Amino acid sequence: MNLVLSYFWTLTTGNLMFTSTTQIRVRYGETDQMGYLYYGNYALYYEVGRAESIRQLGFTYRQLEEMGIMMPVAELNVHYYRPALYDDLITVKTILKDLPDGPKIQFHSELYNEEGTLLNKGITTLVFYDPKEKKRTNMPQELYSRLSPFFNKDNE
Repeated sequence: MNLVLSYFWTLTTGNLMFTSTTQIRVRYGETDQMGYLYYGNYALYYEVGRAESIRQLGFTYRQLEEMGIMMPVAELNVHYYRPALYDDLITVKTILKDLPDGPKIQFHSELYNEEGTLLNKGITTLVFYDPKEKKRTNMPQELYSRLSPFFNKDNE
């Protein structure tokens, strides 16, 4: 399933953070009887945003798994403001506001329609997990090294 139409990454000045965007068109099968994106599918859109943001750093979830790291969701918070509609082109903005220094990472997601109207916000907390040791672990150093320049004040 290829939902990604385009993506780019930016370094936001002022507030140090990593931001990426990707676009997804709402498909008929993802909607409810009213033509609204079914509420449970927003989490899937967040996942696409997370996967693409990691890809933009030169990684994939598959590579993290091959390194022995899984990233299960520990918490999901969602706020619905307006519905996404069938055939809307949705921009998924994925933001890392903090560089993790432990086993948890929080992705902030914002969904916008083609007019730029904010439809939805969510925060997904994931945990870096070593399935062999069956315990939480810290972010892999390679991923940390790729993210850290976005949080370095010298890059402003």
